Amino acid sequence: MRKLSAAGAAIIMGVAFYFTLFWGSEALHMLTSPTWGLDDAWRSQFVFLIGGLFGLAPLGLIKLAAFFAVLKLAIAAICAIHLVDRFRSLMSGKADADVLEAGLILIVAISILAVGPAVWSQNVELARDYTVQLALAAVVAGLCIFERRNSHDAAEEALDGAALLEGGRWFSPRR
Repeated sequence: MRKLSAAGAAIIMGVAFYFTLFWGSEALHMLTSPTWGLDDAWRSQFVFLIGGLFGLAPLGLIKLAAFFAVLKLAIAAICAIHLVDRFRSLMSGKADADVLEAGLILIVAISILAVGPAVWSQNVELARDYTVQLALAAVVAGLCIFERRNSHDAAEEALDGAALLEGGRWFSPRR
C-alpha cells in the first residue's frame, strides 16, 4: 500500500509539473502577445465561440482572452505552489492537496470549455490536447481523493488504538 501511495504522489507531482510548465508558458505567450493570444486561431477558438455566444465586440474578445490567460497563469502558479508544498512535505509532514484540487477544478472547467469548439470545428489535434489535459486532471483528482481517504483511515486507526491503550471502550458507534 505504501508503494502505491508513493507512486501516486509521484504521478501527482508529475502532472502538477506538466501544468506548471505548459500552461504557464502558454499563459505567458498569451500575455506577451499584442493580441492576447488571439493571433493563434486554432488555440483561441474557444474564446471566439464564448465571445460569439455572449455577443462580445472585438474589445470584449480581447478582455476575454486576457481573462483566460491570467486564469491559466494562476493555475500554473497553483500547481507550482503545490509542487513546493509536496517537496517540503518530503522532509516533514504531509502535503495539503486542497489548493491543487481547486486548480484541478479550474483545469477541468477550461478544458471542457475548450474541447467543445475543437470538436465542433473538427480540429482533432486540439481536441486531443484538451482531452488529454482533462484526463490528466481527472487522474490526479482521483489520486488526491485516494490519498485523502488513506490518510483519513490511518488517522482513525491511530485514534482507535490510542483509545484502547487508555482503557477506553472498544465500541464506537461511528465505525
